[in-house]
Amino acid sequence: MKNVLIFGGIILMVYIIYRVYKYQTLDQGLDTLIRKGAIILDVRTEKEFKTGHIEGAVNISLGTIRERYTELDRNKTYITVCSHGLRSVKAEKILKERGFKHVHNGGAWSDLQEIINK
Repeated sequence: MKNVLIFGGIILMVYIIYRVYKYQTLDQGLDTLIRKGAIILDVRTEKEFKTGHIEGAVNISLGTIRERYTELDRNKTYITVCSHGLRSVKAEKILKERGFKHVHNGGAWSDLQEIINK
Protein backbone atom coordinates (compact mmCIF):
# COMPACT_ATOMS: atom_id res chain seq x y z
CA MET A 1 0.00 0.00 0.00
CA LYS A 2 2.85 2.36 0.89
CA ASN A 3 4.46 1.81 -2.53
CA VAL A 4 1.17 2.62 -4.29
CA LEU A 5 0.90 5.92 -2.40
CA ILE A 6 4.51 6.84 -3.22
CA PHE A 7 3.99 5.96 -6.89
CA GLY A 8 0.74 7.97 -6.99
CA GLY A 9 2.49 10.94 -5.39
CA ILE A 10 5.29 10.82 -7.96
CA ILE A 11 2.80 10.71 -10.84
CA LEU A 12 0.87 13.65 -9.38
CA MET A 13 4.08 15.65 -8.95
CA VAL A 14 5.20 14.97 -12.54
CA TYR A 15 1.76 16.04 -13.83
CA ILE A 16 1.85 19.28 -11.83
CA ILE A 17 5.37 20.07 -13.06
CA TYR A 18 4.26 19.41 -16.66
CA ARG A 19 1.23 21.72 -16.34
CA VAL A 20 3.29 24.53 -14.78
CA TYR A 21 5.94 24.12 -17.49
CA LYS A 22 3.27 24.20 -20.18
CA TYR A 23 1.69 27.41 -18.93
CA GLN A 24 5.04 29.12 -18.42
CA THR A 25 6.31 28.36 -21.92
CA LEU A 26 3.09 28.67 -23.92
CA ASP A 27 2.78 32.03 -25.63
CA GLN A 28 -0.38 34.07 -25.15
CA GLY A 29 -2.51 35.62 -27.88
CA LEU A 30 -2.05 32.73 -30.31
CA ASP A 31 -5.61 33.04 -31.61
CA THR A 32 -4.93 36.66 -32.60
CA LEU A 33 -1.70 35.68 -34.35
CA ILE A 34 -3.54 32.98 -36.29
CA ARG A 35 -6.24 35.44 -37.37
CA LYS A 36 -3.45 37.72 -38.61
CA GLY A 37 -2.00 34.94 -40.78
CA ALA A 38 0.57 33.19 -38.59
CA ILE A 39 1.80 29.89 -39.99
CA ILE A 40 1.49 26.83 -37.80
CA LEU A 41 4.75 24.88 -37.91
CA ASP A 42 4.23 21.29 -36.76
CA VAL A 43 7.61 19.88 -35.67
CA ARG A 44 6.47 16.29 -35.16
CA THR A 45 7.71 13.52 -37.43
CA GLU A 46 6.00 13.01 -40.79
CA LYS A 47 4.43 9.80 -39.47
CA GLU A 48 2.97 11.62 -36.44
CA PHE A 49 1.77 14.46 -38.67
CA LYS A 50 -0.13 12.00 -40.87
CA THR A 51 -2.08 10.70 -37.86
CA GLY A 52 -3.66 14.13 -37.41
CA HIS A 53 -2.74 17.80 -37.64
CA ILE A 54 -4.12 21.32 -37.87
CA GLU A 55 -5.40 22.07 -41.34
CA GLY A 56 -2.89 24.19 -43.26
CA ALA A 57 0.02 23.45 -40.90
CA VAL A 58 3.52 23.09 -42.32
CA ASN A 59 5.39 19.95 -41.22
CA ILE A 60 9.14 20.18 -40.62
CA SER A 61 10.26 17.75 -37.93
CA LEU A 62 12.45 18.92 -35.09
CA GLY A 63 15.08 16.45 -36.25
CA THR A 64 15.40 18.22 -39.60
CA ILE A 65 14.72 21.84 -38.65
CA ARG A 66 18.41 22.77 -38.40
CA GLU A 67 18.79 21.94 -42.09
CA ARG A 68 15.34 22.87 -43.39
CA TYR A 69 14.81 26.23 -41.66
CA THR A 70 15.95 27.86 -44.92
CA GLU A 71 12.58 26.80 -46.41
CA LEU A 72 10.88 29.28 -44.06
CA ASP A 73 10.45 33.04 -44.54
CA ARG A 74 12.09 35.03 -41.73
CA ASN A 75 9.55 37.83 -42.19
CA LYS A 76 6.53 35.63 -41.45
CA THR A 77 5.11 34.71 -38.07
CA TYR A 78 5.30 31.06 -37.00
CA ILE A 79 3.63 29.13 -34.20
CA THR A 80 5.47 25.91 -33.36
CA VAL A 81 3.46 22.87 -32.24
CA CYS A 82 4.16 19.21 -31.50
CA SER A 83 2.47 16.39 -29.59
CA HIS A 84 2.95 17.60 -26.00
CA GLY A 85 4.75 20.94 -26.22
CA LEU A 86 8.37 20.02 -25.51
CA ARG A 87 9.63 19.83 -29.09
CA SER A 88 7.81 23.03 -29.99
CA VAL A 89 9.82 24.90 -27.35
CA LYS A 90 13.07 23.51 -28.79
CA ALA A 91 12.05 24.39 -32.36
CA GLU A 92 11.14 27.93 -31.29
CA LYS A 93 14.57 28.34 -29.71
CA ILE A 94 16.40 26.95 -32.78
CA LEU A 95 14.57 29.30 -35.13
CA LYS A 96 15.20 32.33 -32.90
CA GLU A 97 18.89 31.40 -32.78
CA ARG A 98 18.86 31.50 -36.59
CA GLY A 99 17.43 35.01 -36.74
CA PHE A 100 13.68 34.44 -36.83
CA LYS A 101 12.02 37.22 -34.83
CA HIS A 102 8.37 36.16 -35.00
CA VAL A 103 8.25 32.63 -33.59
CA HIS A 104 5.85 31.58 -30.82
CA ASN A 105 5.33 28.35 -28.91
CA GLY A 106 1.90 26.87 -29.51
CA GLY A 107 2.45 23.77 -27.37
CA ALA A 108 0.49 20.64 -28.21
CA TRP A 109 -1.15 20.76 -31.64
CA SER A 110 -4.40 19.32 -30.26
CA ASP A 111 -4.63 22.09 -27.64
CA LEU A 112 -4.04 24.74 -30.29
CA GLN A 113 -6.70 23.07 -32.46
CA GLU A 114 -9.18 23.60 -29.62
CA ILE A 115 -8.27 27.30 -29.44
CA ILE A 116 -8.77 27.64 -33.20
CA ASN A 117 -12.17 25.91 -33.06
CA LYS A 118 -13.57 28.23 -30.35
